[in-house]
Amino acid sequence: MKILKLILLFLLINFASLALGSWLMDNGPQSLWYMDLNKAPWTPAGWVFGFAWTLIMICFSIYLAFLFKDHDSWPLRGIFIFQVIFNVSWNYVFFNQHLIFWGLVVISILFLIITYLFFKFRIENMRKARFLLIPYLLWLIVAISLNAYIFLEN
Repeated sequence: MKILKLILLFLLINFASLALGSWLMDNGPQSLWYMDLNKAPWTPAGWVFGFAWTLIMICFSIYLAFLFKDHDSWPLRGIFIFQVIFNVSWNYVFFNQHLIFWGLVVISILFLIITYLFFKFRIENMRKARFLLIPYLLWLIVAISLNAYIFLEN
């Protein structure tokens, strides 16, 4: 029962963070600014972003529930809070403020945070659960490449 409550809690927090990030985008991908950018040829169709982030947040919420069930601590809470801050702030920095380089910095730090979680918690009860971070890590690699392309080409 505790694990289900934690999954629901993290689903709520993670999807609320995505909603806040969307709100901070100021028209985001539909903005004239973004449409005029020279984007990478491998930029996915718009619907892929919504699908990817939905899958990522479901997997991440399940991962966090198992992690926090046995390893809840203030340092871990801090890492999670930093993840939320960097995840949400990329939308604001990149889409709202048009700070492409700083967006690249923010998303790279987010990648480092998720990579840290993947390698730090390889303990017995998290060996399999940590693979729930793979969609997040793969998507961040794609996102970093897209952001870097825009930085280098515009």
